[in-house]
Amino acid sequence: MKLMLTLVNTAEQIAEVARLAAEIWREYYVSLITMEQIDYMIGKYQSVSAIADQIHHQGYEYYLIHHEGASPIGYISVRQEEQKLFLSKFYIGKEHRGQGYASQAFAFLEHLCKERNLSHIWLTVNRHNEPSIAVYEKKGFRTVREQIADIGNGFVMDDYIMEKEIPIP
Repeated sequence: MKLMLTLVNTAEQIAEVARLAAEIWREYYVSLITMEQIDYMIGKYQSVSAIADQIHHQGYEYYLIHHEGASPIGYISVRQEEQKLFLSKFYIGKEHRGQGYASQAFAFLEHLCKERNLSHIWLTVNRHNEPSIAVYEKKGFRTVREQIADIGNGFVMDDYIMEKEIPIP
């Protein structure tokens, strides 16, 4: 049950992240937002060109999540912001959820914070995404505020901002 996280830096890896995003988002978010909004958000934030721009121009790091060297089962995206790590994306395919992979990925993120001397991990999560909120709370995150962001095309993201303090040795 060992995970390997691989830094995304090739066109092929970016295409794999975009493929995973389209698959996971359409499966998971359909109970929270409309398919029209899902398709819009995939195009705006998780298409090949959007991911490439985030990596090459916006300071994001994407990591493919592999289970014991097999094909990727998910991905994460982070960006360092001053003394904090912003967890922008964290997605695991449906058939791999509930198997302890989130714990291993969070251990990786905490290690990254300690290496970089970062004091917190923070994220945004849809206020109605109760399963993810429960996972984040179990991992030590707490809600610090609410945020409604206009993302264009008549859509908004209605989120909690959650944060976890990382003890720096």
